[in-house]
Amino acid sequence: MGKRRKPSPPSRARMAVLTTAMAGGAVLASGTAHAEPTPNLASVKEQVDKLNEEAEQAVEQFNGFQEKQQKLQGDAGRIQEKVARGQEAMNELRSQLGAVAADQYRTNGIDPSFQLMLDSDPAAYLERASVQNHLADSQISLLKQAQNEQRKLDQDRAEATATLAQLDSVGTELGEKKKQIQAKLAQAQGMLNKLSAEDRAKINAQQNAEKAKAEAQAAAAADRASRSSERQNMNTPAPPANGRAAAILQFAYAQLGKPYGWGATGPNSFDCSGLTGGAYRSANVKLPRMSQDQWNSGARVQRADLQPGDLVFFYPDIHHVGIYIGDGKMIHAPRTGKNVEVLPISAMPYVGAVRP
Repeated sequence: MGKRRKPSPPSRARMAVLTTAMAGGAVLASGTAHAEPTPNLASVKEQVDKLNEEAEQAVEQFNGFQEKQQKLQGDAGRIQEKVARGQEAMNELRSQLGAVAADQYRTNGIDPSFQLMLDSDPAAYLERASVQNHLADSQISLLKQAQNEQRKLDQDRAEATATLAQLDSVGTELGEKKKQIQAKLAQAQGMLNKLSAEDRAKINAQQNAEKAKAEAQAAAAADRASRSSERQNMNTPAPPANGRAAAILQFAYAQLGKPYGWGATGPNSFDCSGLTGGAYRSANVKLPRMSQDQWNSGARVQRADLQPGDLVFFYPDIHHVGIYIGDGKMIHAPRTGKNVEVLPISAMPYVGAVRP
């Protein structure tokens, strides 16, 4: 048997190729290990949509606090005016009591009862006024009147103090809710900013395609319903919008294209319940500020019985509302970054409808 030949060492050229390939592989591996992962568009869109929905929920809560703040401000103003009037009445009574005391001083000296009234706590004195026998009937009547005025004044001051404290608390809650909304919107925008312009365009295109698909489905459903209705009664026309509904729709159509603004009630921007409230005000109907309260502002309407001008509500917690315009569509103020638009009611999680 012959001797086994030793393998020949690799040539310099081959070593160079191997070294380069290994180096390239090391660079690639290293680069892969440190590169930031590309955001998944579907995941980003889902998260952004969720943040926007959470922001809109917070907006409705913000609206509730804002409405409560406005009511408390009105209450506080009225109570403070009442306190001021009570103080004026009390000052007048004190003046009259002082005149009586001065008259007594010129004749027989100041009655001890009046000294108590004028020199110390009037409430403490007035509690004892009824047992005094030194005073004339007219003076007793004056003192009792002062007693009643003092009690009312004390009650009004206590009510004003409690209302102002509640107003401060609501103001704090309003500020906190505002911060929550801004934080969620900033988080959503931050996620979008990490995408390339091309990817952002893809998300916009996807949203537009979803909207177009929902519109097509709504139009097809409306067409089927129309054909069915025509077969049932060829001679019965659809009922026209009444005067109130016409005013509501005219207002709603006039707002198309205006930007969504959270907490806004017009005239330049709206949130969802701000738009519906404005539309109904144009028809001389006052709606509550929050969508959840608007849900309880009228009679429930079945989906098959919807008429233009009805309020349509969405999501289990009813944090979104729009104005039905017919053919399965509504006008609504969607969310931050969008404008008032027409959208099929099937494009969102429909809950029900109300006719105020």
